[in-house]
Amino acid sequence: MRIEKKATLVSSSVALVLVAFKLTVGIISGSVAVLASAVDSLLDMVVSAFNYFALHNSDKEPDEHFNFGRRKLEPLAAVIEGTIISLSALFILYEAISKMVQNEPIKHLSLSIWVMVGSMVITAGLVVFLNTVSKKTGNMVIKADALHYKTDLLSNGAVLISLIIINLTEYTLIDPILGIGISIYMIYSAFPLIKDGIMMLLDAALDPQSVGKITTILDNEIDINSHHDLLTRHSASDIYISVHIVFSISTSLYDAHLVGDKIELALKNCFPDNNVHPLIHLDPYDDSEAEH
Repeated sequence: MRIEKKATLVSSSVALVLVAFKLTVGIISGSVAVLASAVDSLLDMVVSAFNYFALHNSDKEPDEHFNFGRRKLEPLAAVIEGTIISLSALFILYEAISKMVQNEPIKHLSLSIWVMVGSMVITAGLVVFLNTVSKKTGNMVIKADALHYKTDLLSNGAVLISLIIINLTEYTLIDPILGIGISIYMIYSAFPLIKDGIMMLLDAALDPQSVGKITTILDNEIDINSHHDLLTRHSASDIYISVHIVFSISTSLYDAHLVGDKIELALKNCFPDNNVHPLIHLDPYDDSEAEH
C-alpha cells in the first residue's frame, strides 16, 4: 500500500477518535466552540475517507474508459476538501455570531479544557506526520489533508484559549470572538487549495518557471533547427509536455528519433519529483505557419 493511502487511513482514524471526545464533551458542557470543533472533526473524517477513495482509484491503470488514467481524482479531492474547509469555517462563523447574540454560559469548563488539550496534542502529531508524507511524495491530496488538520490545530488552539480565559475571567464573549477570527483564517487558507485544484482540473499550463526550464532544454539542443507548439499541463504528480521539434529535411527518421529520445530524457530529468510524459512530434521542416 502506498504511504499516501496509509496516511489517509491514519487521519481518518484520528478524526474518528476526536469526534467521539469532542461531541460528548460539547453536549455535556454546552460549549458552542467545542461542538463546532466536533462537527469540524466529523467533516475531517469524511474528507479523509474520501481522500483514501480518491488515491485508491487514481492508482488504477488506464483502461478503455479512462485512457489516461484517473489522476484527476486527486485535484478533485483537493477542491472538495478546500470547499469543506470553507463550509466548516462558515459554520463556525455562524455559531460564533449566534453565541455573541445569545451569550449563554458554559458548563464543565475544566473537562472541556482538558479535552481540547488532548485534541491539540493528537492533531499536532497528525499534522507533523502528514507534512512529512506530503514533502516526501509531493502528493496534492496529502498536502490538502495536512492543511485541513493544520487549520483544525489552530481552531482547537483558539477554542482552548477562549475556554481558559472564560474560566479565569468569566468573559464569555472571547469564545465567539476567537471563533470568528479562526473561521476567517480557515477560509483564507482554503482559497489557494481550491484555486490550485481547479487550475489542475482545467489543464492549466505549468508555471512560467517550469515552462522556462523546458524552453531552455529545447533551445540548447543543437541537433534541431527550432521548436514550436509547446503545450504543458499538470495532473496530480504527472506532468504532460507536448512539442514539435524541427529538423533539416535531410535528417533521417532514425537520427531524428534518437534526438527525440534524448530530449525526452532531459525533460524527465528536469522534473525528478514528477512523472513526466513527453509527446514529441518530429517535423522535417517548420510547419508552424502552415495553413491546414
